Amino acid sequence: MAWLASLPGMQGFDGFAWPWLLLALPLPWLLRLLLSPAPGTMPALKVPYGERISSIAAARAGARHARGPGALAWLAWALLCLAAARPQQLGPPVQPPQAARDLMLAVDLSGSMRDEDMALGGMAVDRLTAAKAVLADFLDRRAGDRVGLIVFGDRAYALTPLTRDLASVRQQLADTVVGLAGRATAIGDAIGLAVKRLRAQPRGERVLILLTDGVNTAGQLDPLKAAAIARDAGVRVHAIAFGGDGRQLSVFGMPIQLGGEDIDEATLQRIASLTGGRFFRARDTGQLAGIYAEIDRLEPIREPGRQVRPRIERYPLPLGAALLCGVLALALPRRRTA
Repeated sequence: MAWLASLPGMQGFDGFAWPWLLLALPLPWLLRLLLSPAPGTMPALKVPYGERISSIAAARAGARHARGPGALAWLAWALLCLAAARPQQLGPPVQPPQAARDLMLAVDLSGSMRDEDMALGGMAVDRLTAAKAVLADFLDRRAGDRVGLIVFGDRAYALTPLTRDLASVRQQLADTVVGLAGRATAIGDAIGLAVKRLRAQPRGERVLILLTDGVNTAGQLDPLKAAAIARDAGVRVHAIAFGGDGRQLSVFGMPIQLGGEDIDEATLQRIASLTGGRFFRARDTGQLAGIYAEIDRLEPIREPGRQVRPRIERYPLPLGAALLCGVLALALPRRRTA
């Protein structure tokens, strides 16, 4: 069928969607062969002058074939089969945009994340368990994004690079435990490691979401110095201060505060301000979920999608030609015999 590509408007012909329908092309010929009487068969009824009548019928049939509507009927059937097979043409390349974002998640695994001052499903849970639940839901709704995971305690560690395999990120997050990276809080090192991982991304698409419940107590890099490095590298930092006020114990109706580490909100606000990000304060899982929903609206990134060439249906052309040939095949004999 390479000749189809030479027809006007059929450059880029890509074949048929249903090529098996082309097998119907010889169907009328096969039916005619099967239904025609076998040679040598005697007629069921004998009439006078039968040979003369047969010769007259043969002469009329020859005249009808000579006038040409039989060829038009065959051409109409061939074009109809061609249209039924759905010839398709490749359209011009298009590259539709897709909404996505590249971001790193930095999660605090210091000892204070063990404080059970969060509620989840009506039960008291520790801060890390609550953060995992909210982050898992966040990842479930981020199809198409590239996400990396950093955890920090005494030091910062990259558990997953930027990847679209969000199931791996979710699994790595689920496997984390308090104290995995040490019991201190190295906020500056976490920012520095995120900047290193994001340098390869285009400027304007470098985003870090930092979740912590404490103050910087470890690491080699001061948080504000790390924020200045992030600013120079074009990395926006959204800082989330997460945690309640520690556990409470009721004694004779009097609430007694147990545990709970102060959160350096001023430093986190300064980090977000320096880098062009936002600072958030979450005291429960509901507020934390709302913060991640807000970050979704703050960080949409449109990037070119995979280039595709759409298939354009071209069956109307042979279908119209088949209808025209069919009309002519029916009309021509009537006009000639009048």
